[in-house]
Amino acid sequence: MAVSGFEGFEKRLELRFFHDNSTPNKNPMGLRLIDFESLDQVLTQVQCTVVSAVANRSFDAYVLSESSLFVYPTKIIIKTCGTTQLLKSIRPFIHLARTLNLTLRACRYSRGSFIFPNSQPFPYTSFEDEVVIVEDSLPKESLRHRKASVMTPSNNTSRAWHVFTASADVEPDESVVVVEVCMTELDRVNARSFFRRKGDEKNSDSAGKEMTRLSGIDMINENAFICDFAFDPCGYSMNGVDGDRYSTIHVTPEDGFSYASFECGLSLYDDGRGDIAEVLSRAIDVFRPSCVSIATTYGGEDYDREVTKRVERVLAKKLGLKCRSRLMDEFPGSGTVVFQSFTPRRR
Repeated sequence: MAVSGFEGFEKRLELRFFHDNSTPNKNPMGLRLIDFESLDQVLTQVQCTVVSAVANRSFDAYVLSESSLFVYPTKIIIKTCGTTQLLKSIRPFIHLARTLNLTLRACRYSRGSFIFPNSQPFPYTSFEDEVVIVEDSLPKESLRHRKASVMTPSNNTSRAWHVFTASADVEPDESVVVVEVCMTELDRVNARSFFRRKGDEKNSDSAGKEMTRLSGIDMINENAFICDFAFDPCGYSMNGVDGDRYSTIHVTPEDGFSYASFECGLSLYDDGRGDIAEVLSRAIDVFRPSCVSIATTYGGEDYDREVTKRVERVLAKKLGLKCRSRLMDEFPGSGTVVFQSFTPRRR
């Protein structure tokens, strides 16, 4: 492994809000009314910028220089890689929401274990310090239900899943399943799709579209509109927009610290677009990694053990990946998190 390189593992923050009952004439656009200049000021504190964007009737999706930002009427999701200062966005986002008469209902912060932990700035060298910063940034009078957890698989203690949640409600307020996939040691041949060719004069948008097509990312969800971006000399990001659902992929393809992530939000019991196992199989097959971890957060949906088992069966059958560890933890007001670790059967 390289002594130091670009940190692919992202930090992820989700903030959910609700309208003050005393607010007359509530605007259904909610947080989407935040102007771009204000968003840009927040991102400057985080140390990233917007490189591409797309929107539909349900939400706004921004590709960032370091990962992604999604803005819904009452929800913000931001994930950033590298050495970004993600937690500096909490206070300004809460302030901007208050100007729209929106009150914070829940917060969730999560991340994997960094490839280069010693390269991270404070407080990201210690999850305990991160939790202190998050708690200090939240309103004192609300979000009474709080929990921090480090889910550590026994087969690979260096690849833990870190979660902090805070909620005003005991029961989750949103019926969405969020799936976060982290992949390392990508297949070298597959990773080549995310390098710019020498002499290629395409702009980042055109090169991104080519990477989407050549890698097969466009086949993960054929219904999604994809906003993609290619970095120079290598690297790739995309946001997928499909109705009220988002998906996002970020790739650091360099050998020695290669990494890719896939995330999507879906429901288990709707029109059949979201068989989690099939979606994950298609996404992981793009990269053929040697190590995979999957964190599935069941919000308002009840934890479904059969879904977890089906994911393991499909990944074993189609990709030859064996589940080495399965952990579960419950978070008041934020649902159940299942964390699975996979490696090829031959290992």
